[in-house]
Amino acid sequence: MYKTLTSYCFLILLCSCYSEKKLNSPYSKTSNILWYNKPADYFEETLVLGNGKMGASIFGGVNSEKIYLNDATLWSGEPINPYNNLNAYNYVEPVRKALNDENYKLADSLNKFIQGPFTQSYAPLGTMLINFKEQDTFTNYYRELDISNAISKVNYQNNGATFQREYFVSHPDQIMAIHLTSDIEKTINCAIGFESLLKYKVTQEGDILKVDGYAPYHAEPSYRGNMPNAIRFDENRGTRFTTLFKVDNIDGDISIENNTIELKNCSEATIYISIATSFNGFDKNPVTEGLDNQAVALETLQKASKKSFTTLKESHIKDYQNLYNRVSLDLGNTDIPEIPTNERLLRYNDGLEDKNLEELYFNFGRYLLISSSRTKEVPANLQGIWNPYMRPPWSSNYTLNINAQENYWLAEIANLSELHKPLLSYIKNVAETGAITAKTYYGVNGWTACQNSDIWALSNPVGDYGQGDPNWANWNMGGTWLATHLWEHYSFTQDKTYLRDYAYPLMKGAVQFCLEWMVKDENGQWITSPSTSPENKYITSNGYHGATLYGGTADLAMIRELFIDFIHASQELNIEDAFIKQVVETNKNLHPYKIGKKGNLQEWYYDWEDEDPQHRHQSHLFGLYPGHHITVRETPDLAEASEVTLNIKGDETTGWSKGWRINLWARLLDGNHAYKMYRELLKYVDPDKSDGKHKGHGGTYPNLFDAHPPFQIDGNFGGAAAVIEMLVQSTNDTIYLLPALPETWKDGFIRGVCTRGGFEISIEWKDGVLISSEILAKTDSSTNVVFGDTNKTVKLKKGEKIKLNW
Repeated sequence: MYKTLTSYCFLILLCSCYSEKKLNSPYSKTSNILWYNKPADYFEETLVLGNGKMGASIFGGVNSEKIYLNDATLWSGEPINPYNNLNAYNYVEPVRKALNDENYKLADSLNKFIQGPFTQSYAPLGTMLINFKEQDTFTNYYRELDISNAISKVNYQNNGATFQREYFVSHPDQIMAIHLTSDIEKTINCAIGFESLLKYKVTQEGDILKVDGYAPYHAEPSYRGNMPNAIRFDENRGTRFTTLFKVDNIDGDISIENNTIELKNCSEATIYISIATSFNGFDKNPVTEGLDNQAVALETLQKASKKSFTTLKESHIKDYQNLYNRVSLDLGNTDIPEIPTNERLLRYNDGLEDKNLEELYFNFGRYLLISSSRTKEVPANLQGIWNPYMRPPWSSNYTLNINAQENYWLAEIANLSELHKPLLSYIKNVAETGAITAKTYYGVNGWTACQNSDIWALSNPVGDYGQGDPNWANWNMGGTWLATHLWEHYSFTQDKTYLRDYAYPLMKGAVQFCLEWMVKDENGQWITSPSTSPENKYITSNGYHGATLYGGTADLAMIRELFIDFIHASQELNIEDAFIKQVVETNKNLHPYKIGKKGNLQEWYYDWEDEDPQHRHQSHLFGLYPGHHITVRETPDLAEASEVTLNIKGDETTGWSKGWRINLWARLLDGNHAYKMYRELLKYVDPDKSDGKHKGHGGTYPNLFDAHPPFQIDGNFGGAAAVIEMLVQSTNDTIYLLPALPETWKDGFIRGVCTRGGFEISIEWKDGVLISSEILAKTDSSTNVVFGDTNKTVKLKKGEKIKLNW
């Protein structure tokens, strides 16, 4: 009874806000609400929902509601033939010879023969339409996304009635539910329909509107421009999908006519949407070996539709908040006007204070990860799970030279370790195809992956057999980078069973590739050859602009980090054999870092100039972040050279790159510079000037999506991870509290974040000084806790908690 009265009083308060001449939201000063006073006109203004598999992008229109629907497992393509260029490895030695002869132009030309097919694309499932009747004179419009419970709402008044829509996508029930209400009986009149860019048909099965369709078996990357047969359909090929719509009403009439569901004179109704695809694994043909998408969708719908909207909602909130409520952040008092989120971004652009917006962006990153990463072997892609385009930017694929990995920097530290598992389980798939790539493209054992991958675990260097520029097409350290995530998960969980049975064998395969791929230079030190540095180009002393070289710093940084991880893993498992001895000896004899004449960390083997000194990639700083072997404390000269490099590059760059650079500045213990770039990451980007093809300097769209531009979700995740990195850093044996605290965040607290070594940390500070900390052990472990010049040793049993005063 109390809950009912409370909800009723809250509704009265909410409605009173709508009665104001100028709409005011009661939510601006919370760090969990995005709200707007008009519907979305662009995808980058929509409010997104997801359960880790099904995604929905909601426009919130009045006369016509439009909702883009996605499924994480719906991609173009089918299982790949990894034996797609059997002769590629024959070109490795000619490229090496050209490099030995310092003929870099020839090396670039020959390197193009070490390329294979492009990846496939993440597909848009379709658009749900709800067309309302007699809604032309609406007032007091309001829409929101409450990320504390993953529910979106739309409210407005029309002809004396207050209409509300409530939307969520449930993980426990695998259903999307939309609840329609009006405070005047029998005033809801609308039609529900569906359309798609894919091949589909709509039928009626009893009271269910059924859509069956299929994705193309091939989609060319959008950056290849307008070309014939870019999208190829075949009714006997491609992943199948089924989407079901059903309406439960308390009064009025429901009918299905002309491929739409008609609601007439209803007071309250719930729409249930169930989606399933035939995807059954990266190596299973989705037609002949696929799941029964029709049966799965129907079973899901039947189970969910037996439950009331309230029951579904309660289960959804409980499941979601179990993840979301683990971490909380407060950056101190804020004083902001009650204005919509998009206007707050514009206000923030002017340099005004809004710590609450900074908290909101951090929380939104956690929200997006929970909403897009809960499907085994299917990680969040470049757009998470939200994409309306048939040929999305960069195929909305897994770009392994930073972007897919940046999506998961937040997972462990933000106490969302289980959301790391879609990527970790996917690594096994790409290792399987990557073993064939290692043999056929590079003539070595172990496994590798290159710049791009997809749901089918493509691992070869892309470029369509010679069409790609080596500066992006031929990079082959994707597997090396991915393998470091295996150790990272262990560092936080201390799960030795996982390390022994799953992670270690995969790490060993990635290490083996590196050992066999490297050669010795004239000084007897190990290098990669050929090598590239992701998407960047050098200028030789003779003026040649190229990409292919030997001994690229980025390659060696990633190899060095993986070797260190593998050595630690071997020690944890008490493994001492000839293989680990080889790793130790090789690691000691890697070509070392070099500091250039400008004081920068060299990106190239020689002290060459960059073609673009402000280039968005900073891959050669990998050892500083996300790696751990360059630090201010242990390698001050390399840290200083990294700082010089960042200053040369400057702060104006793309969205995901800003996310990375904020973390790099945090690792350099420069909180003020990290904060400066965090503010710039939140720079407002107008979606009217970003048509999906626009490129430029990054920022944030009105719905808080990261703008590369166009939209890429990695900047959201990188930026959110950087907030924690400013406040808490850790190694396997040490936790650093407030290592890069910005001056502007003088008071605050953060609770529930995780550290390496198996700990959960909560801290509070005032006037920039740590006043309390609480440490919970998730396993039997010990660590050093450092704040400033104070070091405290902590040893705890699993489940034990200790408070430290400073």
